[in-house]
Amino acid sequence: MFDVYYLIFVVPALILSIWAQYKVKSTFSKYSQETNARGIKGAQAAAYLLKVNNITDVKIEPISGSLTDHYSPTEKILRLSEPVYAQPTIAAVGVAAHETGHAIQHATNYGPLVLRSALVPVANIGSAAGPILAVLGIALSFGFLTNIGLLLFAASVLFYIVTLPVEFNASNRALKILAKTGTLSEEELKGVKKVLSAAAMTYVASALTAIGNLLRMIFLSKNRRN
Repeated sequence: MFDVYYLIFVVPALILSIWAQYKVKSTFSKYSQETNARGIKGAQAAAYLLKVNNITDVKIEPISGSLTDHYSPTEKILRLSEPVYAQPTIAAVGVAAHETGHAIQHATNYGPLVLRSALVPVANIGSAAGPILAVLGIALSFGFLTNIGLLLFAASVLFYIVTLPVEFNASNRALKILAKTGTLSEEELKGVKKVLSAAAMTYVASALTAIGNLLRMIFLSKNRRN
């Protein structure tokens, strides 16, 4: 049977996701070709911004790949990808500053980051088991199993939603710190803003895709019961 709910709730989010991935890669590629005026590499920018914020217990390490940058709160390690760690580009400094923003959030016990970290275990279980249980429950007309699956999947959706303020706040912190410290010029900051705005859209698309899938399963379960 044709799944109209997939077409309504999921397909638009998937289209947005594809566009967002293209946008972030093209924008990052563009500003990875532009060297910042002070010749500051990503790792140097991260180290400086950590120092400015009196954070001395976070390590900075390179990691293979592109756009694989991330901050690990449990390890207190800021990992920067190859195009960021050792490159003196506008994009490199922007991405490094964004990840440093997460380290600052951790150091200051930023609420949404604390909540997101607490949701990780249940979100992992929910994303893996939730859809399977929900689909089985719908197929077998077993309402209790369906509800358990939906609740588990809803927990993983909540993780995606909580991720949004965490990422937006990290980007805002990055832009403010770079401007305050004079690390980049005003014109260079415009490039950073474009890179971080494009990256933010990927998180929005992921959240909408998760929400769309949850709504799809909810409507499918209601139709099955009727």
